[in-house]
Amino acid sequence: MAANKFLYCLGGALTTLALSASPLLAQSLPGEGKTVKMGQPTWDTEWFQAQVYKKAMETLGYTVEGPTALDNPPFYQAVGQGDMDFWASGWFPLHNTYLEEIKDKASTVGYVAKGGALQGYLIDKKTADAHNIKRIDDFKKPEIAKLFDDNGDGKADLVACPPGWGCELTITHQMKAYGLGDTVSPIQAAYSASMADAISRYEQGKPIFFYTWTPNWTVGMLKPDQDVVWLQVSQPSLPDDQKAMENQTAIPDVKGCADNPCQMGWPANDIQVVANNKFLEENPAAKKLFEVMSIPLDDIFAQNAQMYKGEDKPADLERQAADWVKAHQQEFDGWIEAAKQAAK
Repeated sequence: MAANKFLYCLGGALTTLALSASPLLAQSLPGEGKTVKMGQPTWDTEWFQAQVYKKAMETLGYTVEGPTALDNPPFYQAVGQGDMDFWASGWFPLHNTYLEEIKDKASTVGYVAKGGALQGYLIDKKTADAHNIKRIDDFKKPEIAKLFDDNGDGKADLVACPPGWGCELTITHQMKAYGLGDTVSPIQAAYSASMADAISRYEQGKPIFFYTWTPNWTVGMLKPDQDVVWLQVSQPSLPDDQKAMENQTAIPDVKGCADNPCQMGWPANDIQVVANNKFLEENPAAKKLFEVMSIPLDDIFAQNAQMYKGEDKPADLERQAADWVKAHQQEFDGWIEAAKQAAK
């Protein structure tokens, strides 16, 4: 009887202890009980990074809605209004115009990839060598433009950026600044489909002319200095919000460029998290995570190559992100621990 009474009391004490400890357990992760609204861009070369950041937020206990695919204007409007909390796809200085409009409501945090995101214009190497084409200014010559005319209108067909992308604004500015309106026709359809068409023409031995950025699967399929070359500009010309960066458009050691440094006409971009200011204030763990986290460009290149080969379904992206985290587990765990400490 005494033993039974002792066990009964011990069981009650353990139950009380468990109940009293449960709130502490529930608060063990800084994101527990919080839902985060995450965005990602409509261009798919950023979707892998989004999945890695999503996994990091979930490891901190957050429930992540999305990522929801948005063009630049609606995302920046949404993050300024608090309808979206963050994305890991801010390109700067390319997105300066968008951020300037909401500078009191949203901020950049940390670096997904610092200084390694290149942009510019390329053509196939065979045509470049045959006609000594090294600069985009050469396209002012009708005889050069006609080499790249695929639809018979006499203008060079340039695979450009769809409306709503930051690069669309810069390309539009540069076509006017370099006097190419009469000889170059930018294709503003879906980028991946347009590039697939360009690659098909290249495989048929036809000239191709396109804009691209890195990291991107295009420079994995069409290797600079082997398949394609970067074109230079006679002098940089950027939209008003990027004017201060014109002295940073000569990039050293660009493979596939005629000169070193290569006057690409575009500054190297930083890829950064953009987040709502109120969200950052209320979530110091997330802010710290964004400050310390990053993904090597070579890893993004490798994933983009897998994606182009057909591994581009949501399940593929989730698996690729999980594999990446596992391969970088020690570093990943360090980011999570730093974020947890910031929340204390």
